[in-house]
Amino acid sequence: MKFENYTIKDIAKALNLSTSTISRALRDSYEISPETKKIVLEYAEKINYRANPIARSLKERRSHSIGIIVSEIANNFFSQVIDGAESIAYNKNFQIIISQTHESSERERLNVEYLTSRSIDGLLIALSSETEDISYLHKLQERGFPIVFFDRVPQQFDTYKVIVNNQQGAYDATQHLIKQGKQQIAHLTSSKSLSITKDRLYGYQKALMANHIDFDPALVKYCQYGGLHQDEIETAIEELMHTGFDAIFISGDKLTTGYLHVAKKKDKLNLQHIAIAGFTNSNVVDLFSAKVTSIRQPAFEMGKIATELLIQLIEKRTPNEQFETRVLPTEIIKND
Repeated sequence: MKFENYTIKDIAKALNLSTSTISRALRDSYEISPETKKIVLEYAEKINYRANPIARSLKERRSHSIGIIVSEIANNFFSQVIDGAESIAYNKNFQIIISQTHESSERERLNVEYLTSRSIDGLLIALSSETEDISYLHKLQERGFPIVFFDRVPQQFDTYKVIVNNQQGAYDATQHLIKQGKQQIAHLTSSKSLSITKDRLYGYQKALMANHIDFDPALVKYCQYGGLHQDEIETAIEELMHTGFDAIFISGDKLTTGYLHVAKKKDKLNLQHIAIAGFTNSNVVDLFSAKVTSIRQPAFEMGKIATELLIQLIEKRTPNEQFETRVLPTEIIKND
């Protein structure tokens, strides 16, 4: 059976009204009487009428869609950010188109090119672990294209950014391990180029300094792809075994769950005595025998705020001259 897509002309013909009257009634215009609106809306509901988004976008020069780019949708943190973004977008009549980079800068660039070719109105993006050159994003912004960064943000880019207090979260995690009597605290983290890596490393170092513990670079292990590949976590942990570490602060969701998988799978490494604190929004960590002190991020709230700021940029009639970086607090959940 052929799909029937009713138009405003069909409704106008059926009700013997002009197309302009139907259009205004559907938009709840003050120019149309309540009685006429009631007739039009009841008929539209009866035939399951839906506005044509293509026609609407041509008329308004907008697609009413937003692109969002993350490293991996399966990551608990990013899935919660997306949920927050969708909650705002839905209420504002915007659709969200999601792309994932799998930590590839090339895929990130291709995703941006594809989304902008589909005439999205704006972009939310958390940079991939490989990304260093963002000149193509600067060129987009110079053409008036709205961009908002979240979580993994660049330094030199004048736009809205939404992050958490990474330094404080890292400080709290490391301080908690020190209070447990730990002195050889390892740090498992992501790519050196990421803003979250730099901020969380600084918070870790600050806690060590506050407790008169010398910083040992050998205790810091970087995973270029943030735990996306399990073998990079295994390699890092095997290297740490030579340091005699007695605790570990882990810098990301995927890294934390990856570490727990390694600890469970490789009994010979004898990691059961190692105290763990890490950034994770996953409840999966509770299923492991190892107790993890979690640094939770308000991911849902981050998605909401980033989307609100992006829509604000999209709907603003004049160029924005002042931007801010929103910094949200983290929460430490102790599991001693």
